[in-house]
Amino acid sequence: MHPSEHIPISKLIWVSLFGIAFGFVESSVVVYLRAIYYPEGFTLPLKVISNEHLTVELLREAATIVMLAAMGIVAGRRGWQRFGYFLVAFGVWDIFYYVWLKVILNWPATLSDWDVLFLIPLPWIGPVVAPVLIALLMVACGVGIVVRVALQQHFKPNLLSWMLAIVGTCVILYSFMYDVDTTLHGKVPASYHYELLAAGLILYGAGYLHACKPTLKNLTL
Repeated sequence: MHPSEHIPISKLIWVSLFGIAFGFVESSVVVYLRAIYYPEGFTLPLKVISNEHLTVELLREAATIVMLAAMGIVAGRRGWQRFGYFLVAFGVWDIFYYVWLKVILNWPATLSDWDVLFLIPLPWIGPVVAPVLIALLMVACGVGIVVRVALQQHFKPNLLSWMLAIVGTCVILYSFMYDVDTTLHGKVPASYHYELLAAGLILYGAGYLHACKPTLKNLTL
């Protein structure tokens, strides 16, 4: 192995700055939405929004993913490095979304405050600490992938890595969407299952570490 690249620190900084700025754009939209639908402050249960606003919100969320993915594609030079930059951009964006809401609205009061995290295919709800922890793991794994690819170190997810990631995703999504009465019928949410969040994060971490571990076949090539 003959590493031909250095760690792309400057590019990681620029991708992070994009995430910080994009987080402000996202939070500013939510500031306006809360002024319309929650003038006395955001609390659950959820309020029904107009069909026009719901359509715009769904399209905005889809556009957000496209923009973050585009940043990864532009910043990276090859497949997995592009995915790593996407993870960094996504994680920084999500973290600073809450940072900017705290600066502008002094919300959330604590990391245990509930929030609407996403709307596709059903509203995702959960305490703020959940997306923040997921975002921190995304940033850590994203930086790790970018650095490993730049230094030509092993990163190759196999079937087990994919299975761990898929199961982790299903577990975490279930923790956000299992309380259908809250999301669809305007009820107060039940307590959040933190054990599901912990299990999902562990599965994600295990999948990443397994992808970084060369197999015997790789070592003998």
